[in-house]
Amino acid sequence: MQSKILVSACLMGHPVRYDGRAKPLLHPVIETWRAEGRLVTICPEMSAGMKVPRPPAEIGNAATGEDVLAGMARVVELTGADVTEEFLLAAENAVALARQAGCRYALLIDGSPSCGSDFIYDGTFSGHKQAGAGVTAAALKAAGVEVFSDHEIARLIERIAQ
Repeated sequence: MQSKILVSACLMGHPVRYDGRAKPLLHPVIETWRAEGRLVTICPEMSAGMKVPRPPAEIGNAATGEDVLAGMARVVELTGADVTEEFLLAAENAVALARQAGCRYALLIDGSPSCGSDFIYDGTFSGHKQAGAGVTAAALKAAGVEVFSDHEIARLIERIAQ
């Protein structure tokens, strides 16, 4: 049986990002995996009831998704609104869907306070990046799902081929 892959909806061309846009990942393997029925698409924030468009959000104080999961950090919007509970629900929904669908891997958009796996923004809304994972990526990793960023598709292809 072929392994299922949880994929950020924005990478599949759905306009679900905070700014109402998509960020399609154009790669021939995506179409192959889609045809094989291996892709399971989710926008974690939308699954938690967040609207599109919505104000940008970042994990505060240069913290990471692991810190949010541990209750030691918050996710806040540019407006100052605390959306931590929504991001925790989003992560919970993604883990539940991955388990239900049998996803061993996840291919997520980097930089997002939810889906980022290599980098996220530092919480200052200044465009500064830092190494770290978003809330959903951290939750998926903790649940045993192997997480890859959109920049790591070649690594994911290699991993699946093993």
